[in-house]
Amino acid sequence: MKHATRLSDIGLADVDRILATARAWKDKPHPKHLREKILGMVFFNPSLRTRASFEAVMSRGGGSAIVIEAGSGSWKLEDRLNVVMDGDRAEHLKEAVPVLSRFVDVLAVRSFAHGANDDVDHDDAVMRSFQQYATVPTISLESAREHPCQGLADLLTIEEQFEPKCALPVTLTWAPHIKPLPKAVPNSFLLSAAARGCEIRVAHPKGFELHPDILGEAQSYAAASGGSISFFHEQDAALSGSRAVYAKAWGPATSAQLKPEVVREHADWMMTARQMERAAKDAIFLHCLPVRRNLEVADEVLDGKWSRVIDQAENRFHVQRALLDWMLN
Repeated sequence: MKHATRLSDIGLADVDRILATARAWKDKPHPKHLREKILGMVFFNPSLRTRASFEAVMSRGGGSAIVIEAGSGSWKLEDRLNVVMDGDRAEHLKEAVPVLSRFVDVLAVRSFAHGANDDVDHDDAVMRSFQQYATVPTISLESAREHPCQGLADLLTIEEQFEPKCALPVTLTWAPHIKPLPKAVPNSFLLSAAARGCEIRVAHPKGFELHPDILGEAQSYAAASGGSISFFHEQDAALSGSRAVYAKAWGPATSAQLKPEVVREHADWMMTARQMERAAKDAIFLHCLPVRRNLEVADEVLDGKWSRVIDQAENRFHVQRALLDWMLN
């Protein structure tokens, strides 16, 4: 039984296969490869692109989707073990997940990081529980640790613009925000780019390091694929000559720094045209969306020649139908 809760569930060879399928199918009629299949999606957190793209994949593929918003139209779900359930969480995942598994062919879940402790978030308890209790394949719609579907779409977008699996210089740069954000998206971009052999520059202010386990996993992928990873505390140096620039806000490395003012004090890290001009002449700009304009990224970048954020969002559809085909067929 195949799962896709993190990149390591898929493996480097099958990442190649999924991206190749997504490219091959993109401009062809939609295959009815999901006929009579049902995808069950459980959302603990809001969604726009993830929910819409997966529902579109199932509909166009001949299948259907069931959407459950935990605590809104369904019971609040408890994931903690050995607790007295005398609060507002009326149903435990130990019962909910196996029951849902009997109704669907694939079970997918979105559960964001709590942000209070990097190690707790990295443990990814809710996603692990779904995978443990499910009797069908499971997919991450973004967890506390990773967002693998986003990472695959990011790389499809880069490889459409340039050469597939090319050792490109790419920059993952931190961006300012009104509050500390989870690390799942930067984690997944770093892992996916490392798996594809990119020359990755990770730029962030001091104190915003990614989790050591993610960095170690990414380094192992880079070693296997011929890529490399470098780290910068100065944004301009990381941007120089880069072919793809990915901006994303994320929170600090330690809970002691989890204060809004910590992420606001680096306003000069917002992506502007001046910074994009430090990249290569043919550079593209990426962001997973939603994006706070003129806080994370200036209008001139999002509306400018560099931006591929709409193509990047569309590519969620294409990698996800290829991913589901890999899982089910």
